[in-house]
Amino acid sequence: MATAQQWWQGARPRTLPAAIAPVATGAGVAAYYHSFDALLALLALVVALAFQVAVNYANDYSDGVRGTDDERLGPLRLTAAGVAAPAAVRRAAGLSFGVGALAGVLIVVLSAQWWLLAVGAACITAAWYYTGGRKPYGYRGLGEVSVFVFFGLVATMGTAYVQTERWSWLALVAACGVGALAVALLVVNNLRDIPTDAAVGKLTLAVRLGDRGTRILYVALLASALGVVVVVSVGWTPAALLTLVAFIPVAPPIGAVVSGASGRELIPVLVATGQIQLVYGLVLGIALSLP
Repeated sequence: MATAQQWWQGARPRTLPAAIAPVATGAGVAAYYHSFDALLALLALVVALAFQVAVNYANDYSDGVRGTDDERLGPLRLTAAGVAAPAAVRRAAGLSFGVGALAGVLIVVLSAQWWLLAVGAACITAAWYYTGGRKPYGYRGLGEVSVFVFFGLVATMGTAYVQTERWSWLALVAACGVGALAVALLVVNNLRDIPTDAAVGKLTLAVRLGDRGTRILYVALLASALGVVVVVSVGWTPAALLTLVAFIPVAPPIGAVVSGASGRELIPVLVATGQIQLVYGLVLGIALSLP
């Protein structure tokens, strides 16, 4: 039976910035339009965190029962390591989805935006079928698209919308920066796993692009997020330039990726990318809320 520490490791806490950053940025957009609502923002954060943990457990379960995690580096895989029964990991995913869904329903009730129930259902479906089902789309190189859409556009713009009750170009542009960093996190993870994924027929985008192409993509994603900061500072508020602080530690991870780091050498890059994403989302959100 898995210990509490192992369950926490299985939840992959290093991926949680992907949930926090879009909510922080979306809340900042709402504050920019003088519509910030602390309760709705908090509920959006619960949804994002719960769904992030849920998709991590769901991936652990689905990859584990397929055997694609047997030789993988990185954080503990509960199912593949045999420290938790597959059914228990599946239940943990279901529980996490349930927590997120409950918070989402509260958002719908408070905002009276009932159509958001369909968005929530789409999020859960996308999370499960990333590696679940007979034909998981994550095995066809579509994982990055899903991450950009759901942990970039949907999470950021959704957080802003439930508070402002309006769509805005600012929310869309900011969401693109957050989404680019979320994808960069996945790209590094898949770059590390190219050998093992290719061996089991898991055709991630990294496997399709190859080692060199994936490294170029990582740098391009970071550059795109940086470009978003410039666009927001010119188009909406110069305070957005404060977000450049997130890129202060960017040299080591880029250097490691460009120089050909592989395997366990990429784990620090994963950590650094998550930290960049977290600071990016928090500072951009704060900058947008400044008068």
